[in-house]
Amino acid sequence: MRSLKKAAPTRPVLITGGTVTALAAAAGLLLAGCDAGSEGVRKEGTAQTQSAAKPTRMPSASATAERPHEKIDAVKLIKNDPKIGSQVKKDLKPCVKNQYPLDVIYGKLTDGSRDDIVVNILTCGDSVGVGSYVYRARSDGSYENVFMIEQAPVYSEIDRRDLRVTKQVYGPGDAVCCASGEDVMTYHWSGTEFRETGRTHTDYSKVGGNTDKGDFPSVGTEG
Repeated sequence: MRSLKKAAPTRPVLITGGTVTALAAAAGLLLAGCDAGSEGVRKEGTAQTQSAAKPTRMPSASATAERPHEKIDAVKLIKNDPKIGSQVKKDLKPCVKNQYPLDVIYGKLTDGSRDDIVVNILTCGDSVGVGSYVYRARSDGSYENVFMIEQAPVYSEIDRRDLRVTKQVYGPGDAVCCASGEDVMTYHWSGTEFRETGRTHTDYSKVGGNTDKGDFPSVGTEG
């Protein structure tokens, strides 16, 4: 499919929550895409193909360097999260044996003393991102969900200390292989929630885009 490009900002559609039916319908239309990497993070995952929503960027040296962190059970984290719907949890099953379709990224996003955790839920076949979640460590050692977006295809990652969310956009008449464009939203932790600080839109049919200078919405949960 076409490579992911960056252009001028415009207003994307951001949805938190949502139904698994909508996710499955959107995910069924998509093919595989490209891998992702970000500065100062460690990424773990089991998917063998790449999501169509993953941005094209080579990992930096700091992204590939080993650094200690407390490895968590991402499946248990998702299954025990009261903010995630029961159908999403039910549909999260191993692709083969105990290999779940999850990408888990560790890094600094909030002001916590421990690494924050970004979890992307993918499809088994094409590794299309159907849900992205950010977990922040509490003082008691547990984790709280402070960001979630469930609208396929979507993929979230850590870019330095910002959260970068990539979402492909399909318009009327688009072929299953070819989205009309791509939205990329950047979020920064404000102390209690993630606030959008920038966005870009790439229209694959032409070069350029429009800039929306309006207020950005905030997404998050107070700790």
